[in-house]
Amino acid sequence: MHLSFRGRYLSWMALPDRWMSWTPFALSTGLQLIAKNRPNVLFSTYPCATAHLIALIIHRITGISWIADFRDPMLYKNDNVKGLQYHFYSWIERQTMQYCRRAVFTTPGAIEHYAKKRYPQYPADKWVLIANGYDEQNFAECTAADKDNHSPAKLVLLHAGYLYRVERDPGCFFYALASLLKQNLIHPDRLKIVLRASGYEKEYGELIGRYGLQEMVFLQPAVAYKQALAEMLSADGLLLFQGALCNWQIPAKIYEYFRAKKPIFALTDVAGDTANLLYDAGIDTLAPLDDAERIASAFLAFYNLLARGQEPLPDDAFIEKQSRFSRPRELSASLERVLLER
Repeated sequence: MHLSFRGRYLSWMALPDRWMSWTPFALSTGLQLIAKNRPNVLFSTYPCATAHLIALIIHRITGISWIADFRDPMLYKNDNVKGLQYHFYSWIERQTMQYCRRAVFTTPGAIEHYAKKRYPQYPADKWVLIANGYDEQNFAECTAADKDNHSPAKLVLLHAGYLYRVERDPGCFFYALASLLKQNLIHPDRLKIVLRASGYEKEYGELIGRYGLQEMVFLQPAVAYKQALAEMLSADGLLLFQGALCNWQIPAKIYEYFRAKKPIFALTDVAGDTANLLYDAGIDTLAPLDDAERIASAFLAFYNLLARGQEPLPDDAFIEKQSRFSRPRELSASLERVLLER
């Protein structure tokens, strides 16, 4: 919640973000812990900008080496950061880059953008890539959910999670499905598409009705995480939405998709990091999010491959590399290098 008084607050009280009220308490607690434990390295993580601000102040006071985990870029063209908040974010980002020993990102595109365009003055060893991954323990505790009562010939495709109106808008996908349906190339008796917890049920429900997809595309409410994994394991195929505005980002769910060992149809820009990761996995069943004609062609090819059991899947070696178990080793290596530089 925002820091407020009697239910009201001034906009500056939520700068750089609504966690600003943590700052005095975090500084006090952090400095006490440092005095007690004498750590060699500070570590802060985004998307909370205040976390980097707190780490910046503690670093400036103590001089302890600092690793800043950005994950995704702080300022990105699909963000809603604007006005005074944008200036705060920009200042925190610049200060963080100046004083942190390492900056960690989850995708190659984000590192390239920062290293070559935003901050080319810093050495190459400042940038560290540690990708997201899946948690094997979560899958070990899950079993595939029972499928809905439908004909064995009906294929079920699933997407669970937000479909943001700009970055992941399924409008062109719906249009492509309607085109294929009109040509009798797909049919509700043989295909069911579930969009779970899209976040825009009213808007997307209207589109589904407009395109006559009510018997094929279903908007479902959110479920618990483990239940969502179980549904993923029971689906015949998985859908991924990631537009060109997010070319330097990779949805975390893609790593769970790999682990589920299910066919993937992705609506994403072929030049983005998401597409490159899919290609590395041996998966080429994708089309741009905003091109209905190409979506229709690629989806029909995917559907036919799926019906014949010939869809591309990553091999076990690739899947194992996407586990989170390998990520702590990568972070540990970065910590050790920072310690050697002291």
